[in-house]
Amino acid sequence: MFRILLFPISLLYGLVTNIRNVLFDYKVLRFVQFDIPVISVGNITVGGTGKTPHVEFLIRLLIEKQVLATLSRGYKRKTKGFLIADIQSTSVDIGDEPKQIKRKFPDVTVAVDANRVNGINQLIKKGIDTVILDDAFQHRYVKPGLSILLVDYNRNINTDSLLPYGRLRESVKAKDRADIIIVSKTPDNIKPIERKLVSDNLNPRPFQKLYFTGLKYGKLVPLLSDTVSVPIEWGLSENIYSVVLVTGIARPQQLVNYLGKFSNDIHHLNYPDHVSFTNNKIKKILSTFSNIKNDKKIIITTEKDAVKIGELEITDIIFKQNIFYLPIEVFFISDEQEFKNQIIDYVEKNKRNG
Repeated sequence: MFRILLFPISLLYGLVTNIRNVLFDYKVLRFVQFDIPVISVGNITVGGTGKTPHVEFLIRLLIEKQVLATLSRGYKRKTKGFLIADIQSTSVDIGDEPKQIKRKFPDVTVAVDANRVNGINQLIKKGIDTVILDDAFQHRYVKPGLSILLVDYNRNINTDSLLPYGRLRESVKAKDRADIIIVSKTPDNIKPIERKLVSDNLNPRPFQKLYFTGLKYGKLVPLLSDTVSVPIEWGLSENIYSVVLVTGIARPQQLVNYLGKFSNDIHHLNYPDHVSFTNNKIKKILSTFSNIKNDKKIIITTEKDAVKIGELEITDIIFKQNIFYLPIEVFFISDEQEFKNQIIDYVEKNKRNG
């Protein structure tokens, strides 16, 4: 009943976003194009499409030959304005996802600024020649040279509704602004006919390239201790471990399903996306862990949540010895080299010295 009450608000929200897009389309609201490669990665739904792993894929592709930077607004950071991260920057300073990227790629310039135009100008002054915009599909004051739109395989955007009744940030027709559409979180065993159905549903424009990606999980990594009480590799393979799973991400069900292959006793502490971990939450995690009778037990969290938990002053030895995080990476169902070539060709053709 309450959700029905949100529908009129969604209609008003849709009217506002449509007017805004029309004003940009007719250049009443002005956007800026830059003379360096600017790649935008974003979506038209709220959370859970895997933006950060795709940004990391682009970083790995470009890092060796480009003076590269990522730029985002730094969601939920406590600072203001333009800021370049260093290795000491915390998630409070720059946001959890920029912190994750900086920790994994310390040689990449990671910047935050709600004003992307100012942010890019500042980066250019510092000698950056290629910028990856994280979560900027709706930030139309910048017109990227290459726009990548992520769509969750498990969520049909054509049957979704606008916020707050549904999960859409703007009308589905906004997907026509993208140069590349990536269907993320695709099952690795997807059949050709299933791919065709998804493609027909999305109906990409002739100029748009469509790719399918999935997520693969890495090995467990100890978060707070070099001395571990279980193997870093899957000690869960014999299905004897109980798991306390701690998530503060959008749509964690894929991770839950994955861990379900290795444990039939999962205690899931599911927090909102971008949650701040307090001492009380840590106590809750530890009490859940302590109450499990099985001697073979482990705490697992996501890479993004590990960034924030790792910043806390935690002294409990049991907690430190038994908490691990699970890295994820993107893989392409097919056409990976074609995607790489498209990105590299765009960057090379649009470099200042190109």
